[in-house]
Amino acid sequence: MSSPKSRAIVLLSGGLDSTTCLAWAQARYECFALSFSYGQRHSSELDAARTLAKRAGVEHRIIDIDLRQLGGSALTDDSIEIPEDSDLETQSENYRQNQPGAIPVTYVPARNTIFLSYALAAAEVIDAHKIVIGINAVDYSGYPDCRPEYIEAFAKMAALATKSGVEGNPITIETPLLHLSKADIIRLGLTHGVDYSQTISCYQADQQGHACGRCDSCRLRHQGFVDAGVTDPTVYQAAINQD
Repeated sequence: MSSPKSRAIVLLSGGLDSTTCLAWAQARYECFALSFSYGQRHSSELDAARTLAKRAGVEHRIIDIDLRQLGGSALTDDSIEIPEDSDLETQSENYRQNQPGAIPVTYVPARNTIFLSYALAAAEVIDAHKIVIGINAVDYSGYPDCRPEYIEAFAKMAALATKSGVEGNPITIETPLLHLSKADIIRLGLTHGVDYSQTISCYQADQQGHACGRCDSCRLRHQGFVDAGVTDPTVYQAAINQD
């Protein structure tokens, strides 16, 4: 008789990366999915998360956090425009060179720290010892909370700040996509049977979940499919401009 799988909290946004993480984690752990309604511009991604979690057969909870009260990001403040048709190569190089203004306006202040803190609490409640998050440090984002050193620091804090950590059984943070390109992430997901047509990555998708085709997230996603040699199943409102 095989031993029961250990439990894991998987952060599920409804996007390409987090859905790949869920499929990856299900092959290893008993999974519980956690999503956040944090004041983002549209609810389509949460609708996708509900559908994806149901299809995966995992327990799923959506936590309400109103980050619109703070603003400071194009994703939570309608007065800040979503960047469109950006020069992603230049932005990426500026970020690597630590140039001023390299962090894009779509960065939501402290979002991953807030999400991981909730996941940490949930993990303690259900006796899970893994948290799986789909952050990525290869393809351009420029977000400071998507770096390996950030995850290492959070894990150290978690070991100090939790009952399980103090008792010698710390909760670990797993980042299976951290060093993968978008194309490699897509290939990984396909090996686990992910249906990417059900995922939503766009920063400003409409209520039907149709992607804008202009924001940085849409263009990075589309290029990932191109590089993977796989047909992009995304429904875009506008043709992708990769120049």
